[in-house]
Amino acid sequence: MNASPTSSMLRALPAEHGERLMHSAREVSFPLGTRLFEEGRRADRFWIVRTGTVALDMRVPGRRAVVIETVGHNELVGWSWLFGPHTWHLGAEATSPVRAYEFDAEVVRAMCRADPALGMAVSQWVGDTVARRLRSARTRLLDMYAPYGSGSLR
Repeated sequence: MNASPTSSMLRALPAEHGERLMHSAREVSFPLGTRLFEEGRRADRFWIVRTGTVALDMRVPGRRAVVIETVGHNELVGWSWLFGPHTWHLGAEATSPVRAYEFDAEVVRAMCRADPALGMAVSQWVGDTVARRLRSARTRLLDMYAPYGSGSLR
């Protein structure tokens, strides 16, 4: 599998770990409007976007789903697969035609259990993504619902 050496995963992981993970990937594509996953459902895979964009959204009672972030080229889609109970915390929809590398969560978790160095590297990579997405979600929700905008901390 030919992966872009600039992929966020390949930059974040030691070369041998990134290459091992890429051997377990398969290429997939999604047409515009495809729901990749729904909040609250079982998280059994994840993707790295090759081309196109995916909106990460959150259900808000009494309103349409709120887009928290849009991810694109070389970005991770899905992190809930790594942390129990392995259910999606957000939803995701292709906002353009998407080509991606898809990874089976159970296969990757088994690889991580078998190789603690790989497991630590993957956990750090996914954890960094989660932290960045939580900051983005906070800002987005405050911009939408708080009376004073993003409420940036000084």
